[in-house]
Amino acid sequence: MYHHLRGTLERKTPAEVVVDVGGVGYSLTIPLSTFERLPAEGGDVRLLTTLVVREDAHRLYGFLRPEERSFFVALQAVSGVGPQVALGIVSSLTLTEFRAAVEGGEARRLQRVKGVGKRLSERLIVELRDRLGDVAADAPMGSASAVDRDAVMALEALGYTRAQADKAVAAVRAQDGAASDARGDAGDLVRRALRLL
Repeated sequence: MYHHLRGTLERKTPAEVVVDVGGVGYSLTIPLSTFERLPAEGGDVRLLTTLVVREDAHRLYGFLRPEERSFFVALQAVSGVGPQVALGIVSSLTLTEFRAAVEGGEARRLQRVKGVGKRLSERLIVELRDRLGDVAADAPMGSASAVDRDAVMALEALGYTRAQADKAVAAVRAQDGAASDARGDAGDLVRRALRLL
């Protein structure tokens, strides 16, 4: 998968940038927090990326800081949070503000974000309360979470839903047991997960 792009910032808006990399223009959707720190058009830029594959589109998202990308990815693990809602949250709240709202059970604070209603705000609090400690920075390449994330994305690219992919990867990890170091190869993880789907 794409990890980052480095090139010339050809165009920027609060929601999207075009980065020229060796003559190829990549269009990336970005949060406001990234837009505010971008160089002027024509300057060099390096954006961390994540590719979101849906039935109707493949969209590349860009972030200047690792914690923004990790935050964006972690939000989508919650049922009902797609990339647009996740981007809205990352654009509206810093990770520190979001963490404080979740730990304090402040559902109303989360509801100020477009697309987050009462039920979703409560779900975010319940599902992320104990998992935000791992979001401080991107997992190193080859770590269990990075391999798992790549496997889930590969399964989505094969046509499975995020929920199906998450469940299959979790089942493989459960088979590995606590004795396993849970790293290894994403390809092997995908092959094993496919046997369960």
